[in-house]
Amino acid sequence: MSKESFSHYGKDFQEDLCHLMLVDRPFSDQMYEVLDINFLELKYLQVFVKLIQNYREKFKIHPSENIMKSVLRSELANELESVQQQLRNFYARIFNSEIGDSEYIKSTALDFCRKQKLKGAMLKSVKLLENLSFDEISQVINDALKAGADSNFGHDYIKDFEQRFEFKSRNPIKTGWDELDAITHQGLGIGELGVVIAPTGAGKSMALVHLGAQALMNGKNVVYYTLELSETVVGSRFDSCITKVPLNDLSDFKEEIYEKIHDLEGKLIVKEYPTKSSSVATLKNHVDKLINRGFKPDIIIVDYADLLRPISNLREKRHELETIYEQLRGLSQEYKCCVWTASQTNRSGLNAEVITMESISEAFNKCFVADFIFSISRTSEDKLTNQGRIFIAKNRNGEDGLIFPIYMNTANVTIKVLATTGETIGEVQKDARKRQGIKLKEKYAQFKKKGK
Repeated sequence: MSKESFSHYGKDFQEDLCHLMLVDRPFSDQMYEVLDINFLELKYLQVFVKLIQNYREKFKIHPSENIMKSVLRSELANELESVQQQLRNFYARIFNSEIGDSEYIKSTALDFCRKQKLKGAMLKSVKLLENLSFDEISQVINDALKAGADSNFGHDYIKDFEQRFEFKSRNPIKTGWDELDAITHQGLGIGELGVVIAPTGAGKSMALVHLGAQALMNGKNVVYYTLELSETVVGSRFDSCITKVPLNDLSDFKEEIYEKIHDLEGKLIVKEYPTKSSSVATLKNHVDKLINRGFKPDIIIVDYADLLRPISNLREKRHELETIYEQLRGLSQEYKCCVWTASQTNRSGLNAEVITMESISEAFNKCFVADFIFSISRTSEDKLTNQGRIFIAKNRNGEDGLIFPIYMNTANVTIKVLATTGETIGEVQKDARKRQGIKLKEKYAQFKKKGK
């Protein structure tokens, strides 16, 4: 018998283990992720567990003890007579019996199976190492470590009825814009992903810095991943956003700035990765290091997701981007925080009055996974007057389709969101065409006047 089995734990241990897999649903769920039936030394126990697994796969429910008795009567025809008899005798023994030290059995069995799972992952990683697929190696190892580890299998709709009437909070983190906080129930919550859509130069990074600064000033721990700007540049933008000192004047107010940021209750970590050099797995590894050092993030900001590298190369770029956004939302769920990122628009968004999700670059579907999406549009005319618009493209927690005028001062990293005027996209676009027509008439009039 191979060492990779339960043989050295003895027959009684293996029988109690199989008994537990029938009567303890949460434990069975955990074992289902990591157990190879060949770990069981005895054929009749292998058949027993296989029958449980087959029933679960076919009927999408765990069998009861009485149901299992019926299964044994009807599903053993293809087994050897000796195995059938052993299995009947085994079930007769356990049907009304109690298990001794169940916690020891569960802990030992799970530990054994998870180690075998990790061993298999390490062997797989050796092959991946030949192709220098380090992110895939990290993912394979992480998946193996997580297998069978989660004993919480969710909310039982009937059993956990009372829990739905207990006060539970999303622990949202405010955006700092009253208008947006009002429609999102006070910001982005735990396990949620927010996305800022804007063309290049329209203020994606400014918006992300603002969101981070607001969280920081409210005592939250912030991790800011910059994939385009340097750490010091991002740090300076936070200085300006928090203190309202213009970027060009920061060096003249060094002491005043330090005095103000020194008293902040929240903590900020800014981490730079070169464009397309890191994946979501890279970010996860960094977050794990921070947590090990006592820094638990409340909000993670990625500036911006389109500049991340996918863990594996897929046939089409749009699929790679969709996967990245799915992984970012997974990040928010795994670390029980909220995640903000941004996405570039395509050419149609460059001078658009209102930017919708149709203008999103490369892959429209990548934002389906997001909980809250807003766009920033700033035409050439808007930039001259520090104006623009925010459009609520998606809002799982409230109203969407709203347009808010904004004031944006790039000198001191300030974005102010004004009350909505109730304008629709069509009305805004009609008004823009009207203004454009007036300008063209004025230019034509000037041209004619010059001609005279």
